[in-house]
Amino acid sequence: MIDLYTWATPNGWKVAATLEEMGLDYTVKPIDITTGIQKEPEFIAINPNGRIPAIVDHDNEGFKVFESGAIMMYLAEKTGKLIPADAKGRSEVLQWVMFQVGGLGPMQGQAHVFTRYFPEQIPVVIDRYQKETQRLYGVLDTRLEGRDFLVRDEFTIADIAHWSWARIHRWAGLEIDEFPNMKRWLTAIEARPASARGAATPHASNYNDMDEADTARQTETAQTMITK
Repeated sequence: MIDLYTWATPNGWKVAATLEEMGLDYTVKPIDITTGIQKEPEFIAINPNGRIPAIVDHDNEGFKVFESGAIMMYLAEKTGKLIPADAKGRSEVLQWVMFQVGGLGPMQGQAHVFTRYFPEQIPVVIDRYQKETQRLYGVLDTRLEGRDFLVRDEFTIADIAHWSWARIHRWAGLEIDEFPNMKRWLTAIEARPASARGAATPHASNYNDMDEADTARQTETAQTMITK
């Protein structure tokens, strides 16, 4: 059994969807990051960086893994699922996972912060992160031309990693009509029951289609996370 420490964020969805797609048994341990509980000693013992997600694999002597990309790779290695068996295929998947971890995640994450959470609207900063996120969407769109998934037309953890972020593009103030291949790919993954369950863990949330009141509430709550 695996314990999953998570919250309703793109990085949390990455791991929850991976577990669901692999059909692994796991227990959800909600970590409400708006309260600062992730900085408590009990959780720091699992993830020294005090961030979600993290797992404890009780089937492997209570082995602890933190950082979403590292967790996904650990689970893929553990099960042999959602990753090709040959070295070249595995490398391709790893390259795209690293592209998300070092590119789309940080850039779209900063677009979220400065568009929604930061107490002051700084247009030049918002523009910088939105444009870089769009550039990265363009890379994905080009890669997905004529193919269903990012690597060998095989659904892998690389797809889950990018989908978990790009699926809430509107929260970053962005639309994706100019990226038809990515839009098609997002829709296809959203329709996968296992991935959809992962995106509703530990609770359902709808960042893309909130009304004005819900957006204001979510923004107010999220602003507290900047200092946590």
